[in-house]
Amino acid sequence: MSRYIESELKPFEAKAYHNGEFIDVNDHNVKGKWAVFFFYPADFTFVCPTELGDLADNYAEFQKLGVEIYSVSTDTHFTHKAWHDSSETIGKLQFPMIADPTGKISRNFNVMIEEDGVADRGTFVINPEGRIQIVEITAGSIGRDASELLRKIKAAQYIAAHPGEVCPAKWKEGEETLSPSLDLVGKI
Repeated sequence: MSRYIESELKPFEAKAYHNGEFIDVNDHNVKGKWAVFFFYPADFTFVCPTELGDLADNYAEFQKLGVEIYSVSTDTHFTHKAWHDSSETIGKLQFPMIADPTGKISRNFNVMIEEDGVADRGTFVINPEGRIQIVEITAGSIGRDASELLRKIKAAQYIAAHPGEVCPAKWKEGEETLSPSLDLVGKI
């Protein structure tokens, strides 16, 4: 497995279902703002709609932070539309649902489960320069939490704006950070 953190978003082109339309999405569209790539195994499944619904319920908070969410599965954009139209939970989604039927994007992020033809549950936070800042990959039976993702994004954005500072464990917006120095060694 290659190193994720600070690796650059690889080139891609894909179709997505977004706000009632099929749109084109590529790596150039993503750069210039904070982004979350939220991989999930498949549409019309069990844990996936709970996660996507949680993101939808918190989408306004992500938008306030200048973050766009891109959900990604190996389903087609047509399947995304069908799921969006038939599920009350998925119908709430206001972010693009990227189709990755060839698995190229999933492979780019190293989350493709080849023998099943689906992606792992992978979350990747990309900074405006197109570099990965946060990675979370969970087993298929373990759902993720949008509020924890928001906390991590706030920390990443804080650190990006305040070089020389670091966020300690459980850091929340407005709390103290640390300025690493020789004086702190052995005192924390």
